[in-house]
Amino acid sequence: MSKTILITGATDGIGFETAKMLAAEGNTILLHGRNKDKLQSVALQIGRDTQTYLADMSSLDDVDQMAKAILKKHDKIDIIINNAGIFKTPVTTTKDGLDTRFMVNTIAPYALTQQLLPIMPEDGRVINLSSAAQAPVDIDALKGGVQLDAMSAYAQSKLAITIWTQELAKEMPNGPVFVAVNPGSLLASKMVKEGFGVEGHDLSIGADILRRAALSDEFAYASGKYFDNDARRFASPERSALNVAHSQAIVEAIKSIIAQLRS
Repeated sequence: MSKTILITGATDGIGFETAKMLAAEGNTILLHGRNKDKLQSVALQIGRDTQTYLADMSSLDDVDQMAKAILKKHDKIDIIINNAGIFKTPVTTTKDGLDTRFMVNTIAPYALTQQLLPIMPEDGRVINLSSAAQAPVDIDALKGGVQLDAMSAYAQSKLAITIWTQELAKEMPNGPVFVAVNPGSLLASKMVKEGFGVEGHDLSIGADILRRAALSDEFAYASGKYFDNDARRFASPERSALNVAHSQAIVEAIKSIIAQLRS
């Protein structure tokens, strides 16, 4: 049965490859990007049953407008793949004073997902892009009070999205399924080329695991889990994610940040 699938950061890299793969199987794909021309080009390449949504994920206003546009057009979203992410950027602080890596990689996908949850079925799935790079989250840095280097911000933001994945799974035991996925280290994405100066491995490695996470039976009862595609198995995230009080504090901080941005 065809699914309606939202993929953020779908104009290149793993997002683009995943969109092509899922569209070829007859699913309706909602493509997100931040560049209008690239977004239109990708939609033309993918073809059938695609819709486009333009938003800068470093801006909560943009994220909220995108959510409203999706809600206006759809009464059901089966799957969200929160793929959009950033590692190195010349603008490390948003206009609201937050770390851009935390905003794009952690806060924006939380805000978007929360707004779309009312139209997701219990057997729906939220697939969050994690990473092998994970580091304990400094909540002051998450709130914009501490400046971090690129790797620290990226690794902390990826653990933070992994943490809110497991926490929302606890909050919503009846579904949808929430899963965090490390799609594979050093894949041939624009982020890897810019960040590490290497060509990287075949992107289909990442696209295939995202497709499996979205549709396969092996992930149907994996809510709250983290899948490490380097090890090709479900695994434990960085150990600070297992600290319940700390994890809850991170989610509360994310909620607080979003509330302040909207006030």
